[in-house]
Amino acid sequence: MIPFNDLLLFGIAAFIMVISPGPNMIYLISRSLSQGKKAGIISLLGVMCGFLFHILMVSFGLTAIFFAIPYAFVVVKFLGVAYLLYLAYKSITSDNKIFDATQNLKSDTPMKLFNIGLMTNVLNPKMAVFYLSFFPQFIKPEHGSILSQSIQLGIVQIIISFTINLLIVISAAKMASWFSKKPIWLRIQKWFMASVLTGLAVKMALTKAK
Repeated sequence: MIPFNDLLLFGIAAFIMVISPGPNMIYLISRSLSQGKKAGIISLLGVMCGFLFHILMVSFGLTAIFFAIPYAFVVVKFLGVAYLLYLAYKSITSDNKIFDATQNLKSDTPMKLFNIGLMTNVLNPKMAVFYLSFFPQFIKPEHGSILSQSIQLGIVQIIISFTINLLIVISAAKMASWFSKKPIWLRIQKWFMASVLTGLAVKMALTKAK
């Protein structure tokens, strides 16, 4: 089992990631504004199932890699460091556009809402790469099964993401209004996220496999 302190650190990192404005947040707010809170919640369930898909794929993948290839942990670790630094760079250099979640979306059936949220995540290869880069710094072979540790991290991430995104769906109108009136948050958020990602990359680079 993963020590509580490591889980707490992972939870903080997951929280920081989920509160950062991105495609999921914009889509959920837009859907909630256009079709109501129920549609936003259904869309959110699809998004969460997409997260679950990637978490399971990455969990089994990490287990297979670590057992099949000697020193795989070191290789994956430094690939993760490079990817986290790349994300930090992209967060700074990305276009600083005003948060716009007021776009009108056509009304869809509950099944279509769920499928859109699901497939948006399932078909996004960046999600798998992110998990593959992010999980290894919190997984240590001496703490037991790599698979169980990966799933444990995934459960924590899903709980945090679901809780925060549910609050976002419920308060969609206020969220959209707040972001549109305070676009400076996007500039602050970019540098804050870059700092967090760089810090995680440094921590990951200093982590020793045993």
